[in-house]
Amino acid sequence: MLETLRNIVQDVNAAPDFQRRLDIIVSRVKEAMGTEVCSIYLMNPARTHYMFVATEGLNIEAVGNVRLAIDEGLVGVVGRRAEPINLEDATTHSQFHYLPEIGEERFHAFLGVPIIHHRRNLGVMVVQQSESRRFDESEEAFLVTLSAQLAGIIAHAEATGEIAHLGQDDHELRDLRFVGVPGAPGIVVGDAVVVQPTADLNAVPDREVENVMVELAVFDRAINAIRTQIRQIGEQLATSLPPQELALFDAYLHMLDDDALAGDVRDEIRKGQWSQGALRHVIQEHVRNFERMEDSYIRERAADVRELGQRVLANLQDIRQKKTHFPENTILVAQEVTPAMMSEIPTERLKGIVSMQGTGNSHVAILARALDIPTVMGAVDLPLFSVENRTLIVDGYFGQTFLNPTPKLLDHYASLMAEEREFAQELEEFKDLPSVTTDGHEVVLWVNIGLIGDVSRALDRGAQGIGLFRTEVPFQTLDRFPTEEEQRVIYREHMEAFSPLPVTMRTLDIGGDKPLPYFEIQEDNPFLGWRGIRVTLDHPEIFMAQVRAMIKANAGLEGELRIMLPMISNVGEVDEAKVLVNRAYTEVVEEGVVVDRPQIGVMIEVPAAVYQARELAKRVDFLAVGSNDLTQYMLAVDRNNPRVAELYNETHPAVLHALREVVVAGHAEDKIVGICGELAGTPHGAVLCIAMGFDILSMSSPSLLKVKWVVRNISRMTAMRMLVKVLKMHTADEINDFMHRSLIEAGLGRVIPSYRGPDAV
Repeated sequence: MLETLRNIVQDVNAAPDFQRRLDIIVSRVKEAMGTEVCSIYLMNPARTHYMFVATEGLNIEAVGNVRLAIDEGLVGVVGRRAEPINLEDATTHSQFHYLPEIGEERFHAFLGVPIIHHRRNLGVMVVQQSESRRFDESEEAFLVTLSAQLAGIIAHAEATGEIAHLGQDDHELRDLRFVGVPGAPGIVVGDAVVVQPTADLNAVPDREVENVMVELAVFDRAINAIRTQIRQIGEQLATSLPPQELALFDAYLHMLDDDALAGDVRDEIRKGQWSQGALRHVIQEHVRNFERMEDSYIRERAADVRELGQRVLANLQDIRQKKTHFPENTILVAQEVTPAMMSEIPTERLKGIVSMQGTGNSHVAILARALDIPTVMGAVDLPLFSVENRTLIVDGYFGQTFLNPTPKLLDHYASLMAEEREFAQELEEFKDLPSVTTDGHEVVLWVNIGLIGDVSRALDRGAQGIGLFRTEVPFQTLDRFPTEEEQRVIYREHMEAFSPLPVTMRTLDIGGDKPLPYFEIQEDNPFLGWRGIRVTLDHPEIFMAQVRAMIKANAGLEGELRIMLPMISNVGEVDEAKVLVNRAYTEVVEEGVVVDRPQIGVMIEVPAAVYQARELAKRVDFLAVGSNDLTQYMLAVDRNNPRVAELYNETHPAVLHALREVVVAGHAEDKIVGICGELAGTPHGAVLCIAMGFDILSMSSPSLLKVKWVVRNISRMTAMRMLVKVLKMHTADEINDFMHRSLIEAGLGRVIPSYRGPDAV
């Protein structure tokens, strides 16, 4: 069964269009199950009826012409109950609805299973037989399993508009909306540039070839280079490998011949596909062919083909590396956008980001917010292979991306962008005004930064200090650990720019979603593994060099240096870290450097720290909540996983109660309590944090002026009344709806984006 399922899914994925995929499904299922009929009914986009979209065994002329009401017939029963219906004689069932136009009158046995994706019913798959009988359990299990595997393909077709336009081959699909999650706020219209990670065939986009002869020459150059590499490796290992292992290198060379892989790739290039896309097509087809083989030895050769394809691709990418063109309004699109990809694009040209993986609290999304680049994360249904050089609208407020927009939709978003620019200009006058509520309560607004470019943006927006300096960013830009002096120079640059304002530097926080290329950490569950303070306490040489650099960088400056410890889960870690910080300070002073002793603080990011907040506060100078990780750990939700992105919510009642507990614990020990997660940079989050009593709100620089505008247009008493009601609520949705309404009623509606999209035009 497993092999049959795998082959069907592979064939479906390889089909050139959605209708062909449906036809393959019904044909292969009918064959695999030995039934007389297999049909598919899909829900229309408006979810008002089912469409008869594919069949093998019934009247093919009825495909596309027959509809069933949402609650009509046995198909409606399957969809409504969201579970299989297995009947010996369907005609005797009270809900049986006869459709003479599809020719099912002679069929009695009926098995229907729902097609469900992320709790949504997309349609129903049905098999039928003329003989009256119940399908056995193994047949039912097979159809349920296949339906679950195919649901993602059908959901993608729904997202791209292919379902809505089934049978309209010449219809140009416009205003295609792909829903992800908000990554960084803002709207931008630009040209898509697909960037794939090094040698990842699955991420290579389709692209029309500019010059066939040049593309063939590039491919030939890569093939010749790979041939040379393989021969050299074979010669080097000739004396150490047995003949049967050495034969693999000969097999590789044969696959590169013109009558094998290389010839097929050239044929694809001549059809107009660029060399990397042609290579992807050919390698994937050959891999599928090998994987279908019954002989296990031959089937395992698929891995050899895939490995060879990766080698050729790496060479092709190296040849073209310096030839990538980035238009003025570049929208970076990738399977998984990385900071390295962002750094490859000139800053002035990178206008938007769309990542198929990740969520609004992924590291890349946080960087995008700091750089004020509208971003959509988790756009899993985006057709990566076919968006290259296409016009995209990126709506970072609602996590939407629009492909091939109509002039009407472009005009709609142009007007929204104009409104944004107008509001942004109005906010400029708030830059130098105090951050004080209407009833006189001062709210300190600091900024989270990681790149030197953040400094000018933050100061231009009136930041009163740095609440979080992400020191891992400089570490990620090198191919080794930076020296103490290299770190000192980087830190000094930031401190001088902000002096005499305070600067909070988080010690190295790697692991989880922040890897270092030269210090790889392989773990099954990295977010619960070796990260943050756990790494640096295990490597005191790294910790000491960094802290010494921080202290030296502050010499002669008036600004206060605050050193913050990440991922603290027990008081013992704080005690250990304090010993090292104090030793580093003593060593620096003994070297003759005149500098004040730094403040030491703790990040509250895990539930254990919440419940030990008062004990932690006794040991340090300040507390700072990292609401991004705290939310992740409180809710057991991987913040980088789009499948559970809807469950990640910083306004979850448990999270808000935890935040309040930390403030109470810190203030009980007369310690300053700040918050430096993304919650503080949202209008509703800032209001709740003010009401809770946080002394400092730290956020990405693009949020500063909007939050200051909110602060200056609300009273703390109003905010506290909102909080009292919120703390009695039981769901994040209830809280978000209440805060949305309350902010509008308080006259703060301008910072709350309204719904936008084709339906709003």
